[in-house]
Amino acid sequence: MSDKNEVKVLDHNYDGIQEYDHPLPMWWLVTFFATIIFGFHYWIHYEFGSAPTQLQELKADMDAVNSMRAQSPGGGETSEELNQLIASPEALASGKQIYDSRCAVCHGPELQGSIGPNLVDNFWIHGKGQLTDIALSVRKGYPEKGMPAWEAQISNDEVRQVTAFLGSRIGSTPPNPKAPQGVQVGN
Repeated sequence: MSDKNEVKVLDHNYDGIQEYDHPLPMWWLVTFFATIIFGFHYWIHYEFGSAPTQLQELKADMDAVNSMRAQSPGGGETSEELNQLIASPEALASGKQIYDSRCAVCHGPELQGSIGPNLVDNFWIHGKGQLTDIALSVRKGYPEKGMPAWEAQISNDEVRQVTAFLGSRIGSTPPNPKAPQGVQVGN
């Protein structure tokens, strides 16, 4: 009967160095072979199976992010919601107050344009003059043209109110309007 602690020397001899027989522990061998089997199944599943590719996963994740953005209070307002605000005298009064304190410096007190473009004519540099385009312009701005992004400085309700005020004034004829800029839209 052999002692379990007895060292077994193999017949291998290389430059006077003898090899001992110390087999790997069983737990290590099981783990090693399990990872090989797992790796093979993983490769089959993603290479030939129905698993999504990384690009498909990215697209799905980006769709989810865009969906959450649209549902968040930080945007995604519809034309109907903004048109309802135009019918609200309180929203228009609040929007005018916000406009006078933040926007009139560049766009003039009557929206006729000054440093910034005329906001009541049918010519638009960004968007097509729709209420949702105006809300996006107020929210995100156009820093490359000098228009600041107001989303960090005013609330979402204030963005909607100033958008409603601007929408209610489109088509008006202020004195001394700035020359048209951009592309003609609408009438």
